[in-house]
Order: sequence, then structure tokens, then C-alpha cells
Amino acid sequence: MADHIPSDPFILLSFINTKLRDEYPSLNELCASLDISAEQITDRLAQIGMRYDHDLNKFG
Repeated sequence: MADHIPSDPFILLSFINTKLRDEYPSLNELCASLDISAEQITDRLAQIGMRYDHDLNKFG
């Protein structure tokens, strides 16, 4: 994971969902801005049972 991204998956969930809600219309745009792959985020959050919902633009 990138240095500027939380490593704890539960904190990462909150961080990513807040960014998606407040700043980015899609996971791909967020990841491009943070210079990290969407696969890294989805894989890490899948470890705690979270999946990205494109329609809602959040993990849940």
C-alpha cells in the first residue's frame, strides 16, 4: 500500500468511503488521484468482507 493510505483495513474503509462521498465520483478517479490501483484497494477491503458498489460509489 502507498504510504499515504491507511494500512488497517477498517480505517482504510472509512478513509476510502469518505473520499468517495466527499471528493470523487468513482473509485477509479480516487485511485488515479492517489496513485494507487483500484485492485489494491478492493483486495485489501475484500479481506474484511467489503465490496465496491458502483451505483452507490462506496464500499459496503
